[in-house]
Formats: sequence, structure tokens, C-alpha cells
Amino acid sequence: MPLSRRAMLKTSLSFVAGAFLPHFHIIDMGPTAPKRIYIAPDDHTDYFWTADGETYEQAFLEMLDYYLDLADETEHLPSDYQSRWNCDGTFWLWVYARNRSEAEFERLISRIKDGHISVPLNPLVILWGGTPAEAVLRGMYYAGKIERRHDLRIRLVYSMENQTLPYGLISLWAGSGGRYSWKGICNCTLRISRPWDREHEIYWWAGPDDSRILMKWNSLLTGDNQSMGGYAEARYPDDVVEYVDGDEAFIARYPYRVVGAFGRGWDDLKTLTDEFVETAQEKSNDARRVIVSNEEDFFEDFEATYGSDLPVHAGSFGNEWELYCTSMAEVSARVKRLVEKLRGAEAMATLVGLHDPDFMDGREEARDLAWMNLGLYWEHNWTADGLISRDVRAEWQRQIADEIEEYIEMLHHDAAHALAGMIRKSETAANLRFFAFNPLNWARTDIADLRIDGIAALDEHTPFHVIDLTTGEEIPSQIVYIDGTPYLRILAQNVPPAGYKVFEVRPGAGRGFEDAAQVNGDVIENEFFRVTLAGRGAITSLIDKRRGDREFIREINERAANDLGSGSGDVWVANAGPVSVTLVGESRGPIRHTSAVTLLRGLDRIDIRNEIEENFGGVYTWAFSFNLDTPDIWHEEVGAVVRARLTTEGGHYSPRNARYDWLTLNHFAALSGDNGVGVALSNADCYYMQVGESAPDYLDTGTPQISALAGGQVDGPEFGIPNQGGDDYFLQRFALRTFDRYNPVDAMRFALGHQNPLVTEVVTGGDVYPETAYGLVELSNPNVLLWAMKPADDDPEQIIVRLWNLASEPANFQLRFPDFPILEAQETTHIETPLQSANVAGGALSESIGAHQMKTFACVVAGAEAVRAARAARTMNEGE
Repeated sequence: MPLSRRAMLKTSLSFVAGAFLPHFHIIDMGPTAPKRIYIAPDDHTDYFWTADGETYEQAFLEMLDYYLDLADETEHLPSDYQSRWNCDGTFWLWVYARNRSEAEFERLISRIKDGHISVPLNPLVILWGGTPAEAVLRGMYYAGKIERRHDLRIRLVYSMENQTLPYGLISLWAGSGGRYSWKGICNCTLRISRPWDREHEIYWWAGPDDSRILMKWNSLLTGDNQSMGGYAEARYPDDVVEYVDGDEAFIARYPYRVVGAFGRGWDDLKTLTDEFVETAQEKSNDARRVIVSNEEDFFEDFEATYGSDLPVHAGSFGNEWELYCTSMAEVSARVKRLVEKLRGAEAMATLVGLHDPDFMDGREEARDLAWMNLGLYWEHNWTADGLISRDVRAEWQRQIADEIEEYIEMLHHDAAHALAGMIRKSETAANLRFFAFNPLNWARTDIADLRIDGIAALDEHTPFHVIDLTTGEEIPSQIVYIDGTPYLRILAQNVPPAGYKVFEVRPGAGRGFEDAAQVNGDVIENEFFRVTLAGRGAITSLIDKRRGDREFIREINERAANDLGSGSGDVWVANAGPVSVTLVGESRGPIRHTSAVTLLRGLDRIDIRNEIEENFGGVYTWAFSFNLDTPDIWHEEVGAVVRARLTTEGGHYSPRNARYDWLTLNHFAALSGDNGVGVALSNADCYYMQVGESAPDYLDTGTPQISALAGGQVDGPEFGIPNQGGDDYFLQRFALRTFDRYNPVDAMRFALGHQNPLVTEVVTGGDVYPETAYGLVELSNPNVLLWAMKPADDDPEQIIVRLWNLASEPANFQLRFPDFPILEAQETTHIETPLQSANVAGGALSESIGAHQMKTFACVVAGAEAVRAARAARTMNEGE
């Protein structure tokens, strides 16, 4: 039986960020100069592994009080020997602020500022692989709040214990202000070949946008995670000093004379010790200085001494412990859906806030909790094999998800209702009106669903038709049922960017439209595709009519597309109408599930909605097998779009120290063949995929198949939550679109369109926004996507815009709010800490952005009252 992490010497490192250390000085590193050895104490937080939340939070308080006192008691000593302490997440500060007086918290902040206590950007020790990019950033937002409120900068950021790290994470870290990181591994519960044997001991880790982090990730030469390369390198400070100063194997790999040994706490609940102060004094001599470290001091010293002559690594190490979040697949999917829903909620809140500056008031506490929880949800102990029971761990994960949901759902609901009350509606307009809101930055044509239970004028027995108030023309509409709830579905055309269109429901039958697709048995087709659906819910044929009736499905290992595995079942038609037609397959094999394939009027997208309807304990995947030769696969990882090949083959995966069997599947994956033609897969709910027959130590680049992980304990029953924590319902949605040549911008736009449905709400009427349609944003460069738009956390009257250039070349762009001229703007970190002034010209943000880069800006716009007056004057002039 595999051993638990504890029995296998569970290894993890804690990494922290501090401020400038007054005791740090650059010294000549000639052969006679003393070696400088930095030893950093910490207490590695095993939240809900070693102890529950209440116990750990009490331990945080006790440890911080202890080390604040110890800093006072040792401040008379030479700087090298003064006490320093390293928290391993901002959650320590969160807890301290809520349980200590303002004066006591200021005492803590002053010690962070003078370098005696440090804290990283990350909330605790987090599993970052698979996490949506925006969730990574929101999980670090509390660090940004601390920075701005207390005028300090946090430059440390890290991930401990788990043996892997994603590639794009470096860009997200660096864009949030991170500069230094270290990693120590557990060397346990692993499927990676020789993870202890690193190619580089310390190096610049470069992101896809050429940003970089100075990374210390030592080889674990002893095999003991309580030594160098483990997550408790300085568990025994006396011993580690002698080891790094005298062990020939270590020195051969690490020839530098500035050395850092970090981490004391290992799996202990708390660490209260002054031994680092004693070790520094006792082990210092003429040949070496032993320095009690806050970790950042080491990096500053090392960078100044050796930073210009270091190797560079750029690539992904894949995923391992983060995979275990799929042992609660539906709860994890719910969090992923909420992150996506936040995009629309904040975009609507931005429109509302331009005319109601008090809209965000009173939401701060719930918002900050949601941001913290978007970090904590991926806390690293998803192994769930510690002292805390798996039931307790699972319940905590649900609590975290519930708290995230409470804020995002409320913001979404309130913003939609508030916007509905700002859109003009003439007193003579007696018919029901509703808007369809587009949270993305390009005009879209897509379906929009308005929930209509309780609206007497709308049911399948009462004739009605729907008018687009912008054009005055009737549009296709129908009633559909989703999970038994009735919705009015329309085809909304050309909905403005970050804006809305208004539609009116009028009594009486309209002119009528033919169905959006035709069905013949198990075949459904429209002007774009002919799709065959098996009873087990698998797509066994996808004919592209625009490409000479090309077949895009090829069965591989007895699996087609959207294929959960062997089984049989029935096929029937659901929700047939002029906007969409759905073909449903229902099967009891391999587990009970339904798969609904929908074709849409005028759209070359195939929507897939899968519902697993029973509990399961095994590992299941949705295979997608395509008729493509010499496949080339690209996919969104974490803050990066990467190629699923080794770096030695032109891809983005490290050829060593990596795991390849389950790659991150964020918004999309795209497969193309030798002639460039291919298929894009949008993924709304799952986290990981297997490429072909990839194994932990083998990346299969020759098989045109990806298998999205539906859920399970992928590394066996010892790791993760058994039997999906008792859940018996799982929603997992995909979409397909074919293309002539892969383009990352097109693929991402396709996926975002699928995963961000148009938001609907009944218009109640107001006097602020136009009666028929409105768009808030104009963005000039099509390769630059508006990734997030929100009221600034500190000042809701400022607009935060996060932009991502998905092209492989730098881009210039202009972003404007046509009715709200930008008066000034600042570039900020991704966690909203100001960096520098940004260029504003003609009321627009006019800037550049690097290849593959994400940038964040804070914009101050002309006030709503001034804009309203200007608009009125313009209308008057036009009338004259």
C-alpha cells in the first residue's frame, strides 16, 4: 500500500516576502571573502492536514506574537543575528488583523517593513496548476491591499511541497509584483521520474511574456525533505550550515558563495524557537557569515552578486497534487464556473457604478473573503491524507466554494437588476422588455436565455414574438426547458462590446422561422455540420459541410468524441425550435449520464452539455478523438497558451522533472493536422486532459485525441476525496468549432463566447442608458482581449481593465469608453498596486503590450454627471 505523505517524509517549502533589509550589504566574493549562508525559519502551513482552521488560526496568532517579541528582544544584536520570521502566506496577516487590535497589527506591519518578518504574495501554500488565471490573481489580492494600505511591496511568492509548477504562472506572479521564489518538494506521492535531480539549482525562470522570477529550487540530494531541496531545508539549522559549507556533492552543483537554506516547521502545527539566532552566532566564523534570514535578503544578495550570469528556464513541469481537486469534480467545477461568471458580474457593476458610485458600498467584506477563498480553495493539502479526516476536509472545500458563490452570485444579481433599472423605457411601452448583456469586448451574435417562470405573458400556450428594438425587426425565438425550468431563448445579433441590446416581447404569433436544424434519427444537421450522436452520448461523426463534407471524427481505442466510454442508450430530440435544436443521448454506461448536443441558428458552434447523474468512485474521462494526421495541440494552461510538446521539440513542457499524463485544460484546447485544418474544443467545467496515451513520464504527441478528466482519484484511493465526497450530479460542458488554421486569439474568443453566455434581465426602466442598445468599451487591437473589467477595490469610481495580448508579437492598442473619456490612467500590478503613469490621448488609454503579455490598468474617467450634460448638449445641437 502506498505510504501517506507523513510516512514518506512529506516535504514542502515555505516562501515569504519581506521588505528591504538594512542588514544586507554586498561584500566582495573573492576566494578569501566569507561565504554568506542565510538560514530562514518558518512554519510550513498544512491547513486542514495537520489541524483544522480554528486550531491553525490560533497557532498563527501565537507564533506571530512570539516572533514579534523575539524581534524586540534581539534587536540589540548585530543585524546578522537578529530574529527573523517567515510567514508562508498572507492568510497569516488576515487572521492577525481580525484577532488583534489595530495597534498590534501596525506593530506587525512595522516589522514587515523593517525586514524582521516577511510574507509572500500567495495566501497559503497553494496548488497552482489547473487554476483559472483570474483565480490565481484574485487569490493574491489581499497582498495588494496590504501593499497599498501600508505603503510596502511584497516581492516573494512561491508554491511548496508539490513537485510541479505551470509555465504561465511565472507571468502572473511577476505581473503581480513577484520577483523571488523558492521551492522545496515532498519527494512523495509522486509519479515523476527523479524530481529530486534538478537541472539548475538556482536560475531565472522566464514566462511566456519574457517576465522572470529568480527561482531557488535545489536538488534533493539526500532524499530527505528535511534537508536542502526539501520544504524544510533548515529543519536542523546547525546541520544544514555544515552541509552547504562542506558537502562536496552539494557544492559541485551549487558553486555559489551566497547560500540560502529555508524552512523549519515541516509538518508541525507551530514553531516557536530561537535556535536560528543561536546558530547564526555559533556557526559564524572568519570563513563564513551565518545570517538569520527573511529570505528576501538572500535573493537581493544573490541577485546583486550573481544575477547577471545565471541560466534561464522557460517551460512547464505539468501537474501532480493539483489533480486531486477532481476528486470533488462538481464542487471544483462550480468554483471554475463562478470565476467565469465574475467577468459578467463585474462588467455590469462597472456600468452601474459609472452612474451610482455607491453601488459597491457594503460589499467589501464579502468581496475580500471571496478573493482570499479563490486562493484557499486550491490549498495544497488536496491529498487529504493527514490528521484531518477526509470528510472534514471535503466539508471545508464546500464551505470555501459556498463563500465564493455568495459574493459572485449576489454581485451578478444586483448588478443585473440595477442595470435593468437604468435603461430607458418609455411610459407607453407596456410590453415586457429585457436586455441581453455581452461581457466581452467584441460585438457578438449568440443565443440569450431569459428565465420566464412566473411571467404569465410567456408560456408555450400564449402566442408571442420578439422584436429587436435596435432594428425594429422580429427575431427568432422559442421556449426551452433547462433542468425543468422554462426560458425564452432568442438569437441576439450584434450585441455591443461590454454592453447590451434590448428586446421586446409582443403578443400574437410572429411571422415564424424554420427550425435551426433538422433531425433524422440519430443525425442532426444545419448549414454548417452534420452530427451523428450515439445512444451513449458520443459523437461518432462530425461532417463539416463547408469543407467538402470532411469527416472530423476518427475512433481511437474504441472511443469517438464526447465519449465517456462503452454503453448504449436512447436518442431523442429536445427543445427544437428556430433558435436551436438539441439531440440527447441517455445511457447507463459506463455510468448514468445524459449528453445533449445542440446546433444553433447561424452559428458554427456545436454545444455539448453532459450531466453525470450518479455518484462514482473511479476515474472517468470524456474522450475527443479527431480525424487529423500529425496532430499539433495547443491549450490554455495557467496564464499562458502553450504547445503540448517538449521544449526540445518546439513546445512548452520541460523534458525533465515534469509530469505529462494530465495537462491543464483551462478555456480551450485546439488540435490541427498537417494541413492546418483542425478543431477547437471549449471546456467550461473540467480542469485537466490526457493527450493521446500520455503517461507520467511520456508526452504522446502523435495521437489526435484528448480526454478531459471528468473526475476521480487519479493517483489511487490514498490521495484525494473518495467517491466524489458523495456527490451524485456533475455538469460538464464543451463546445466544438472547426477551423482552417489555428489562431490563439480565435480559439480563445470562441471559448470565451461559449463560456460567457449573454446575461439577461427584465428591463424595469430608468433615465440613464439608451433605450435600445449600448456598448461601453472600444478596443482597437483585435489580438488584445479585455480579460477583466471591474470597479477598483480601493476606489470603485476607478475602472480596472486587465488586458491580454494573445499574439506572438508586441501590440499597440487604444482602449476607450466613448461616453466616459479617460482623464488619467496608471499601469498597476495585477493585484491593483500602482506602478507608473500610463499614456492617455484623446480620452483613450493608448499603450503597448508585449507578446503573450497581460497588463492591468486603473482608469479615471469623466464623471457621469458631466457626461450626461455633454450628451444632452449634443442632442440639443443635433436637434437644431
